[in-house]
Amino acid sequence: MKSASRALLMLALLLAAINLRPGITSLAPLIERIASELALSRGLISLTTALPVLCMGLLALLAPRCAVRFGLERTITGCLVLIGLALLLRLGSQASGLLIGSAVLLGCAIAVAGPLLSAYIKRHFVGHIGRVVGWYSFGMAIGGAAGAVLTIPVTRALGDNWSFGLAGWAVPALIAAALWACLPNRKEIPGENDGQGLPWREPRAWLVTGFFAIQAGMFYTLATWLVARYHEAGFSLLYSNGLFGSFMLVGLPSAWLLPWLAQRFDIRQPLLVFCGLTMTLCLGMISVVPQWLPEVWALLMGLALSGSFALSLVLPLYEVHTSLAVSRWTAMMLCAGYCMACLAPILAGLARDLAGNYQVPFMVLAGLGVLMTLIAWCLRTPNRQS
Repeated sequence: MKSASRALLMLALLLAAINLRPGITSLAPLIERIASELALSRGLISLTTALPVLCMGLLALLAPRCAVRFGLERTITGCLVLIGLALLLRLGSQASGLLIGSAVLLGCAIAVAGPLLSAYIKRHFVGHIGRVVGWYSFGMAIGGAAGAVLTIPVTRALGDNWSFGLAGWAVPALIAAALWACLPNRKEIPGENDGQGLPWREPRAWLVTGFFAIQAGMFYTLATWLVARYHEAGFSLLYSNGLFGSFMLVGLPSAWLLPWLAQRFDIRQPLLVFCGLTMTLCLGMISVVPQWLPEVWALLMGLALSGSFALSLVLPLYEVHTSLAVSRWTAMMLCAGYCMACLAPILAGLARDLAGNYQVPFMVLAGLGVLMTLIAWCLRTPNRQS
């Protein structure tokens, strides 16, 4: 493969990755305002985060079949177009039904694109998986951070209309779709050892899925309620958004660095344990003493959570050998993982309504950090297929 061709493939991967998170993280800085203006409870407004995550789980099963029928590149192109259309729907999101409906369409597109982007990496970048996954997760971190940090300035620039601020994220999605439409398409052909279904009976697949589910549940809960927790603790809304932006931005180097370290020094499992322990500590501090060194815990939490996501994406790539098999393992990880993770922001919102504060749901998240660490420890045994 020529260098120019490889560069184009990498650019396409980065642009696709950048568009997988802004549709979700852009809601966090505005969520209390949207709930107030639309007269929605916290449990109901959390559906804007939970429903995409649920769709990302349920529809991940379709990804390998779409790759076989339509081809990897064309399917991803269609997903990016759907992301753009879903975000354009938010122009009418003063109607709560359209806001929630756009979240469903967004989740459908991300559900199929996620496993196929992992298969795309396996196909085109064999021998450079750790580094390329690092750039892939780095792109996702850029998109997530941009959605969190830039949505309010964009909203203010567009007449302080939050529906315009949310819909503006359709532009980069449609640009990415245009590039992907130019790539040559190739359908996936099942190999003899790929199997016909997902690896439900593989214990290691469940360990990978469990780790992914916990870190995803943490991310989407924090993307929904972290600003509100800081604001409840006595910080101004501006400062709370600044802490949330720091949490997202520090994920940029972490998303690239941790997968590279994992491959360079073969320390995937110790890094997973480190991420679990760090999340437990940070969530515990935010639960009990949120005003003590908040910047430190926000930065460490962003480092660990973005890193754990990037590392979880790497895991299926080392478990099996073909791109279609990787898409099956990743589809299971995303399917079961996101189906479990989607409950986290809803339950956190309901717990806030019942308890009257965010301390209780954040203490539960700290407990999940302990479980995340234990699962990471169990992943220490090398897989016989590696």
